[in-house]
Amino acid sequence: MSRLGKIARRSFLIGSAAVAGGVAFGVYAARQPFDNPNLADLPEGTASFNPWVIVDSEKVTLIATHGDKGQGIFSAQAALIAEELDIDLDQVEVSFGAPDRAYYNTKITEAAAGFPMYDMSPTAERVRGFMGGIVKLALPMMATGGSSGIPDVYDKLRQAGATARETLKLAASQQSGVPVDQLTTAHGAVILPNGTEIAYTDLAGLAATIEPVTDVALRDSKDWTIVGKPQKRVDIEAKSTGTLTYGIDVRQEGMLFATVKVNPRQGGAMNSYDASVAEGMPGVQKIVKITGGVGVIADNTWRAIQAANAIEFDWGEAPYPAEQDQHWEVLSNIFDDDHLNAEARVEGDVDAAEGEKVVGEYRSPYLAHAPLEPLNATILVTDERVDIWTGHQIQMFVEDTVAAITGHDSANVHLHNHFMGGSFGHRLEFDFVRQAAEIANQMRGTPVQMTYSREEDFAHDFPRHITMGRGVAKHQNGQVTSLDVQIAGQSVMRSQVGRMGLSLPGPDTQLHEGAWDAPMFNLPNLRVRSYLTEELAPVSSWRAVGAGPNIFIYETLLDEAIHAAGADPLEERIRLMGHDVSVGVLEAVGDMCSWNGANIGENRGRGVAYGFSFGVAVAVVVEVTNTDAGIKLDHVWIAADVGKVIDPTNLENLAQGGVVFGLGHAINCEITYADGMAQQSNYHAHEGMRIWQCPPIEFRALEANPAIRGFGEPPVPPSPPALGNAIFAATGQRIREMPFNKHINFV
Repeated sequence: MSRLGKIARRSFLIGSAAVAGGVAFGVYAARQPFDNPNLADLPEGTASFNPWVIVDSEKVTLIATHGDKGQGIFSAQAALIAEELDIDLDQVEVSFGAPDRAYYNTKITEAAAGFPMYDMSPTAERVRGFMGGIVKLALPMMATGGSSGIPDVYDKLRQAGATARETLKLAASQQSGVPVDQLTTAHGAVILPNGTEIAYTDLAGLAATIEPVTDVALRDSKDWTIVGKPQKRVDIEAKSTGTLTYGIDVRQEGMLFATVKVNPRQGGAMNSYDASVAEGMPGVQKIVKITGGVGVIADNTWRAIQAANAIEFDWGEAPYPAEQDQHWEVLSNIFDDDHLNAEARVEGDVDAAEGEKVVGEYRSPYLAHAPLEPLNATILVTDERVDIWTGHQIQMFVEDTVAAITGHDSANVHLHNHFMGGSFGHRLEFDFVRQAAEIANQMRGTPVQMTYSREEDFAHDFPRHITMGRGVAKHQNGQVTSLDVQIAGQSVMRSQVGRMGLSLPGPDTQLHEGAWDAPMFNLPNLRVRSYLTEELAPVSSWRAVGAGPNIFIYETLLDEAIHAAGADPLEERIRLMGHDVSVGVLEAVGDMCSWNGANIGENRGRGVAYGFSFGVAVAVVVEVTNTDAGIKLDHVWIAADVGKVIDPTNLENLAQGGVVFGLGHAINCEITYADGMAQQSNYHAHEGMRIWQCPPIEFRALEANPAIRGFGEPPVPPSPPALGNAIFAATGQRIREMPFNKHINFV
């Protein structure tokens, strides 16, 4: 059943009544752009044609509002504008800009429309349009997440660049007397028929007096000079030389440094504390109470952390099961109608289907986000205003959150967004911002930088949700004929949006994402059901959210059925698919690794897995060797189709990085609870793939997808099942639980 969404300021309501709500809001109102925020205090002689382009007498500034946490969106946004503006990337300054509703994300709610992302029928597109309009009017979400960045900006940034270009040409026409249709542009200048060049910066003053030209034609992709070509990212020099300013690098005059200690049992109370020793330690300025714990303020971060570790606490109990085995037991007991989240897909009749059965239970653990840059925020609170320096993925909510703590009007709270040294979902949260604001509010007039210790980061992460899957597959006459997939877990979205003061009634689609929308149209019998519990640890979006564990369940069960049927793992997936784009990536990855006919030798195996997430079809093949010391990863091939490619170099980086991320976590990582606390406190106990373990990773991009899609998350989900399937091919051992190192050794 299709589900539409009506989004209000403080609640999310999913239901079919939203269609009427979309009409009530008015199509006209939903299509109108927000005011250009740059015009509010624009200096004289400076032109801003739209929210994304500013030109003055010295420089051209491009506004790239999506947060960059390593995925390259900062540079990609600049490239999309520059392509149509006809200016080189080394001629512009790129800024994150100030948070404003004009930068609302038009694509972030698409998955909630209740249609698979490959469904581009008129009905599906209308519903997505309604939802986008409702979101824009009720809650214009300026956010980066869900691999929605490129889909969000692909059209509007090119239009912004074209508008600026044509308006500058009009200014040049008025200045020179040459008709606009005789003018061209190149490299940041308008060119007259006689070859004279007028730099955009020389036209800023006149252009500022002209109404922007909005009726513009976008260039054909065959004429692109930047987009679609390998690019030097605008931030790469600074990153390579260590001069890029992340949130943790911010320094303000007179700044103090802080850290926090909060109950390691997430959501538990602080009964009491004794800070007598900490108060006398070197550099300590002040120790203050915050919600659930204390903040320690010192003259540097190290001293603040040492003092925090010297405080004795009496912590309250956890509001969830204290031991890890209890968490698995909760999931094991919710596969019933009372806990049904959704019967997300039904094709044919899995119960009546004939064939031999394959039955399995699959487990995916809690996982920490663990970004390399510890969570941090620098805040200066005065009586008149608040300034915040941090990296975050939902900027306007940062300002609203801090305003509620300090008592300022949101208009007087200003976020200066920064590059993020990783996130993987944790910088969608607001815990560290709230804590920094509570501390800074008690130190008015002094900027305070709050930084988590690594141990606090692990203890207070909201991890990836724990998942248990149960599946029954059937095969007959050498073919897979039926899949019945059941998935039990927590509601990631209810947990996450609940901490934002919002609510999410109705089913959580992330509980079955990646399984219900697998485009295997030639599989005659398919049922996907998800089951929900609210009793476990608080969780959050982790790179690929529901698709990660669910594709592991789906693709491992499918692989078991294929092997039981005696079919070829790649060829049977292609036969079942019935979706041209997906068939394309499967055939491509098979071609890349010479799947048919390759003799890979003794004690070696290859596994293939497919994943469809965030509208992107991805196929991965992993090749391994079973050595005397354990499994060695030899090679990985990955093919994907994101539609038009913005930057092939960055796309390959994302593919390789996503594979490493997915494989490393599948091999080594989990968060487990004992006495209500996470047992893993640092990277030594939550270890990613080591460089000597990393195999060569080859990537091929296809461009048959009719839609433009993001690629920050899609490479992750199919990588673990591809590895598990390869291990089976090499050893005959089927692993149904991550991390795999609980069951087999790796070298």
